[in-house]
Amino acid sequence: MLKTKLIHPQILEALAGSGHFSQVLIADGNFPVATCSNPLSKKVFLNLSPGVLTCTQVLTAVMDVIVIQEATVMAPPENYKPVIHDEYRTMLGGDIAWSSMERWAFYDKIKSADTSLIIATGEQR
Repeated sequence: MLKTKLIHPQILEALAGSGHFSQVLIADGNFPVATCSNPLSKKVFLNLSPGVLTCTQVLTAVMDVIVIQEATVMAPPENYKPVIHDEYRTMLGGDIAWSSMERWAFYDKIKSADTSLIIATGEQR
């Protein structure tokens, strides 16, 4: 019997197989998972329909299982401040290192062998 809130078998398997400094991407509904990922990364598709499931719902479940040391987001266009980034900061707390990367650099980071898991969501924000 699992005592964690996260019960998705593929996600648990991927997290258990990840090591120190492994990257986990919780992707919004627009992230190109098929073309912008390492073939060895485990991919879990939870994007049933727009808005279901959200990135913050998935993050809540994942936070119950692993230690998060750093968060990296794709830098938004100038003059746009995504509200969801503030939600992430609040959820993760002040002790988590935070960075943002330009789109193509972010894609390259996700394509690296360090990315062990990609979770596609229906997030639209």
